[in-house]
Amino acid sequence: MNRRDLLRASTALGAGGAVAGATGLGAGPAAAAASGPAGSGKPLRVHVVMFDGVEELDFVAPYEVFSGSRFFTDRAVEVRYVTASRPGFVRASYGTRVGVEHGWAPQDADIVVVPGGGYARREDPGVWAEIRRGTLPRALGAAPRPGLTVAGLCTGVMLLSATGLTRGRPCTTHHKARPDLEREGGVLKNARVVDDGDLVTAGGITSGLELALWLVRRELGADAATGLEAMLEYEARGTVWTRTPI
Repeated sequence: MNRRDLLRASTALGAGGAVAGATGLGAGPAAAAASGPAGSGKPLRVHVVMFDGVEELDFVAPYEVFSGSRFFTDRAVEVRYVTASRPGFVRASYGTRVGVEHGWAPQDADIVVVPGGGYARREDPGVWAEIRRGTLPRALGAAPRPGLTVAGLCTGVMLLSATGLTRGRPCTTHHKARPDLEREGGVLKNARVVDDGDLVTAGGITSGLELALWLVRRELGADAATGLEAMLEYEARGTVWTRTPI
């Protein structure tokens, strides 16, 4: 274990005791979420989709939350960046270069997280460029299968919309893209996170924290989610809409 992991593990042990009995996401379905299969022998496999123009916080926040969740569960958690193009470097919205070692393999994932980015700049790299190119939308459209949750946040939800995955289904996105999502057939919900089973969507940029914390709560249990909140010094906020309250 490297020094960073050792420090985090120590923090996690302290946080675990501090948050016993906490309700995490607050009133509503989130507060009532039951503990997930924390002792399951199968790893929770999370793939975070990367592309040129992706928003930094959109991909970093879910990656951090899912990676940190391993300190609060007996279940193994595997998190990786993936690309529908050839593995290599992508340049994010503010110029950050990120090496992506893994190719497209949704058959090997339990959760695929689709960030957004660049939606306001139609000629620059980002969501619009990916929609025009078509490679990522086609890959996303072919990904759904039993046992896979596709999760979009911010304008990454518009990549899912371009494939038809949100048509007729409860969903949300960044507030400036909500009219586009509705025009394309999405059933908008006024919530920070919208959980429709195998399709989970979230609002703009910082809501990637809520998206990941909710999925950790759903898949690994309430103790894992509240432990993460304490470690991150962040309190999840906003409404979580679910079709069937947990």
